[in-house]
Amino acid sequence: MTICALATAPGGAIGIIRISGLQTLEILSHVFSKNLTDAKPYTIYYGHIKDGSEVIDEVLVSIFRAPHSYTGEDSAEISCHGSRYILNKVLNLLIENGCRQANPGEFTQRAYLNGKMDLSQAEAVADLIASSNRATHQIALSQLRGHFSSELGTLREQLLKLTSLLELELDFSDHEDLEFANRNELYQLAKIIDNRITRLARSFETGQAIKQGIPVAIVGKTNVGKSTLLNQLLHDDRAIVSNIHGTTRDTIEDTIDIRGITFRFIDTAGIRQTSDEVEKIGIERTYQAIDKARIVLWIIDDSPSTKEIRDITQHSENKSLIIVINKIDKNDSLPYATISNLGLPTIRIAAKYGQGIDELEQAIFASANIPALTDTDIIVSNARHYNALVHAHESILRVIEGMEQDIPGDLLAEDLRLTINHLAEITGGQITPNEVLGNIFKNFCVGK
Repeated sequence: MTICALATAPGGAIGIIRISGLQTLEILSHVFSKNLTDAKPYTIYYGHIKDGSEVIDEVLVSIFRAPHSYTGEDSAEISCHGSRYILNKVLNLLIENGCRQANPGEFTQRAYLNGKMDLSQAEAVADLIASSNRATHQIALSQLRGHFSSELGTLREQLLKLTSLLELELDFSDHEDLEFANRNELYQLAKIIDNRITRLARSFETGQAIKQGIPVAIVGKTNVGKSTLLNQLLHDDRAIVSNIHGTTRDTIEDTIDIRGITFRFIDTAGIRQTSDEVEKIGIERTYQAIDKARIVLWIIDDSPSTKEIRDITQHSENKSLIIVINKIDKNDSLPYATISNLGLPTIRIAAKYGQGIDELEQAIFASANIPALTDTDIIVSNARHYNALVHAHESILRVIEGMEQDIPGDLLAEDLRLTINHLAEITGGQITPNEVLGNIFKNFCVGK
């Protein structure tokens, strides 16, 4: 069935309507001022969309022939003016002449089904559309270009080699004249494969942080300037600033982009002893924010007490903790002896006037420990891919442990096949059920 859909948001200067399917050029010829049934691929035609004798719009039609198109089918794109009336009129004309309105993600699904891309690349299309910063764009682009698929292909070849050697051992072990790789060589190859799978799985933490934004909790006593700092970082009066203690009683979140990475800042209630029940709830949420954060900014404006130091450092264990000394415009000479021996990054700022903010942003970026990304780096950011890698790791680990315990080769071969199957779930093989495909493509926008 030939499908059509609007591929751009209506209301702009230009709107693009996509068509794909066996009857693309025949249907177009019914509504276009020129016959396109013999149109050459990679050509653009100027003319008019017509409803009988009525001219709807002057347009450009781009032609793509199977199999060298996005979907692998005959397809075309109509570039017309972005009026909602025009776009709806053109879509209705196409449907009246034999097209069907495309389902969400159906163009990319057809590209996958026609072998133009594997499943991980198809998912990268959605990630590329949703990319909100340089890092998420690079991750999606790398996956779309097939770097992840290539890595998985290499793993698959190694696993097939390992499986073949084991099955040969099983089938021809009684032939003394045949020579097989010894168990130590098989063991070392399995270890190499597991290391590569583990490395990919471990990148998921970084991928998720980049995709969702790295959480940064801003904590400290009341009136140390937490909300002022948030507003300064956001270049906006997002949080209420007041000299009254306990003004912030709940967490306030917003994001900023630092060097192509999204950071999600969480302004929290000031930590202090209080009898106010609402404020107590806010302070509890402060500690919850610390638990969820990857980076903690501890704001102080005088020498903290031993109890405050203990509370903050204990709750920030396994976090990147940065001490931020605020209000240096009032007193920049305090030695803060109580924190000097903590060995933590310390930045001095005057949040009210923006002093030291650049240095603080540099420290935050460094604490995130995000590697410099290129278009060829492989960072796993998809939960489905991560789960498949975890299961593949579990299967290959059983192979390694089995070799250490010298279990029969047929049992090892079964776990190797499971490993291959789990990796195949990522790129999409014959084992992928249709409902998995439906779940993936239903999240696409119509027209992609």
